[in-house]
Amino acid sequence: MPSDGIAEAPRTLQLRCLGISDYDQTWQAMRRFTDERSADTEDALWLVEHPPVFTLGQAGRPEHVLNPGDIPVVQTDRGGQVTYHGPGQIVAYLMLDLRRAGIGVKRLVNLLEQSVIDVLAEYGVAAASRPDAPGVYLERAKIASVGLRVRRGCSYHGIALNVDVDLAPFQRINPCGYAGLQVIRLVDLVAGVKARGVGDRLAKTIATALGLRLVISTCAAR
Repeated sequence: MPSDGIAEAPRTLQLRCLGISDYDQTWQAMRRFTDERSADTEDALWLVEHPPVFTLGQAGRPEHVLNPGDIPVVQTDRGGQVTYHGPGQIVAYLMLDLRRAGIGVKRLVNLLEQSVIDVLAEYGVAAASRPDAPGVYLERAKIASVGLRVRRGCSYHGIALNVDVDLAPFQRINPCGYAGLQVIRLVDLVAGVKARGVGDRLAKTIATALGLRLVISTCAAR
């Protein structure tokens, strides 16, 4: 607290809602943001849906991509194995200065998972994380995947939540490296939900968990 006794305003989390955005372009933009940020740069949260794409994390093994067909496969620098992104899946990319926030990577993963769990609870859906496999699950079925990268003490990438995404492409891979892993989506549990509305709730939940004030920076047309 400053010497005059006036409490400092909380730092902000700058929200950008990108709509449907190419995976590779979004990934490269996250890298640039991370490489160019300074100690005073405000943290950022990007909400996005991607056109259909399979992504292989740093631990990803090509043999887990069983039959990509016409869907492109991108080797990326996040942690984790292979997953699918497509319209109807909301992805929250968090660019956070971990040193300033005073948290480590494991704690950040837990925070993102818990934020999804809390949002699902608002829809009356009981979900949980698992100690043996990152992500969010309803019993043994996976509804959200998480993967991060840290450069210069700052994170990027984030967590992807299946809202009303087409699940068929998941059958072309071993999701997250697990053969036969069941993948589910929220719309089959709560009729009528849309990725954008769920994303709005998720952004607020993540900001609250971090003790940051959410500020809308850019939002694509709904």
